[in-house]
Amino acid sequence: MTIGAALRLLAVMVLWAACFPLITIGLDLAPHLAFAALRAALAGVCLIALGALCHRPVPVGARPWFLIVVFGLGATSMGFLGMFHAAEFVSPGLATVIANVQPVVAAGLAYVFLGERLKATGKIGLVVGVAGIAVVASPGLAGDDARGYSQGIAYVLLAATGVSIGNVAIKRLTGQADPIMAMGFQLLIGAAPLALLSMLTEDVSLLTWSPEFILVLVALAVLGSSLAFWLWFEVLEQVTLNRANAFTFLVPVFGLMIGAAIFGERLEVVQAAGVVLVLIGILLVQRRAASS
Repeated sequence: MTIGAALRLLAVMVLWAACFPLITIGLDLAPHLAFAALRAALAGVCLIALGALCHRPVPVGARPWFLIVVFGLGATSMGFLGMFHAAEFVSPGLATVIANVQPVVAAGLAYVFLGERLKATGKIGLVVGVAGIAVVASPGLAGDDARGYSQGIAYVLLAATGVSIGNVAIKRLTGQADPIMAMGFQLLIGAAPLALLSMLTEDVSLLTWSPEFILVLVALAVLGSSLAFWLWFEVLEQVTLNRANAFTFLVPVFGLMIGAAIFGERLEVVQAAGVVLVLIGILLVQRRAASS
């Protein structure tokens, strides 16, 4: 892996870690699904506009468009639905930790659909990383609001599954479509089901177009979605999905740091031990991730 690819992956992880805190701030100002749909739509429009200004080609052919639709419905529709609902029940820092079961799901999908393999050390790394996530999440499951916490975890797992499906689709899409245009269209496609669900189940009039909400929305859309998805797509053109996914074990670390700085979240001793396991997991997977 080149230094440039590693730096882009680190940037993506920081951007993703910042998403849950921003969502938590914005949930008091807008209905969940309306907020999610606006984020996806704005991010898609920004990328397509950038692609048009740079004279990037629109995807052509049934196969690229099929993969773009799968990615949009997985990573954006399912991912955002789970993410925005989870933020109501789980603190931002811990939500980023739990969400990182995604590499395990993605590794299984990559094995079936992409033929990617992990050597023994890489498999151990995934197990250690997931064990670390479980350790970090365990105090909340034993707390007074275990039911709400469990519901939040279920939403996070839904988001992780959607992102995993999207990652397999995007890996197969690499080299077949321009990354800017592909990411822009998948975000718009993914926004449509979210908007429809919002109109059917929410009171959209509750949306508050305050300067704070607009700032949060723009940050989520432009940085957390447009820029992050673009960088992620470019990296997957050079790196296997399992190797790139190893970096997502850093998201909990960044997420907990952001949660501590903004929301005053503090780690218990057992959670600190879980973070150590997460770091060990990423090192093992990164060293032994096998090329397809």
